[in-house]
This record gives sequence, structure tokens and C-alpha cells, in this order.
Amino acid sequence: MPLILNGATSGSTTIQATDAVTQTITLPNNTGTVLTTASSGVVTQAMLSTNVAGNGPAFSAYMSATQTVTSATSTKLTFNTKVFDTNSNFDSTTNYRFTPTIAGYYQVTLLIPGAANATGLTGAIYKNGSAYSYATVSAGITGFGSGVICNALISMNGTTDYLEGYVYTTGGLLQAFGGATNTQFSAFLARSA
Repeated sequence: MPLILNGATSGSTTIQATDAVTQTITLPNNTGTVLTTASSGVVTQAMLSTNVAGNGPAFSAYMSATQTVTSATSTKLTFNTKVFDTNSNFDSTTNYRFTPTIAGYYQVTLLIPGAANATGLTGAIYKNGSAYSYATVSAGITGFGSGVICNALISMNGTTDYLEGYVYTTGGLLQAFGGATNTQFSAFLARSA
């Protein structure tokens, strides 16, 4: 037998079991509105179940101008232009770092193209001021085409953890190219904690 719920002024909702299978609907002990595909409400990260990425923080940034890097010195890259920053967690003016406010696992990418004088090129993703992940150009490859792509899946606590992009070269000065298609840094929440 179906259960029919009549609206306050008009309309009704019918709940009908299919076949001879016993089904149970459990409602929580709180008030609120159930969102459906027809709802106009907004689902926030806090409303999602544990381990669901949903609409967590994501950013993409690049350097708008070429940065000169001294040989044999780890140098933080100045990613001063945002392509997007969904939760305002990337600082593109002072520290050039990503400090997400939602705990979870972040997929991070650092792209550094090699310049004509690039030798021994290494890109590094730093977490809280220390190298976390490296990518190094293969031996014997120098100059243009010697770029590195460093990828890592990094656990972040959502309060104090931060990420930065660094570069290191062993031969001469490196011109870390500016521009939207050149030196880039990005991350997104892959899974919440």
C-alpha cells in the first residue's frame, strides 16, 4: 500500500515500494530541507560526506615576468598571476604560496620550462618550507626543451600547511620564463581528510 503525503495547500507526494522487497528509509533527528536534483540550494564542502572532494579549493597561477635564478641556489618562484583561485587560498602578492583551508589530499603540479642556459634543472614542491617532491631533467639534456614537471599528491591539514614552488640549476643563470603558457603552479583537492 502506498504512503501518500498531502501538501499544506495543494499537491501530494506518494511513496510506493516496488515488488515484494522490504525497503527502509531512515531520517535523521534534525530539521532541514532535503536537497534533490530539482532543488536550488547550494551544497557546500561542509555538507558533504567525509572523503568527498566536492567543491574544495583549487588554484592555478603563473609568473607574469621572467625570473632570473642564481646557479646552485634553491630559489622560490614568484607566481604572481592567478588563472583562478576558487577559495582565495593562494597568495600571489607576498609569499607566493597555497594554504588550503580544507584538510585533505591535494594533487599538486609544478611546471618549469628550461631556458637556453639551463643545466642540471630541478623543480621542487615545498611543503611548510621543506622540499617534499622533486623532478630533475635527465642527464645530458640542457637548454630549451629541458623543462621539468613535478607532480605530487600531498596531505594538507587545512589550517597551517602550505605549498610553494622552487627551482634549482647547477649551470649558470636560469631564466624561469614568465607567461601563462610557461612556468606554472597549480593544485586541487582530490579527496578530503
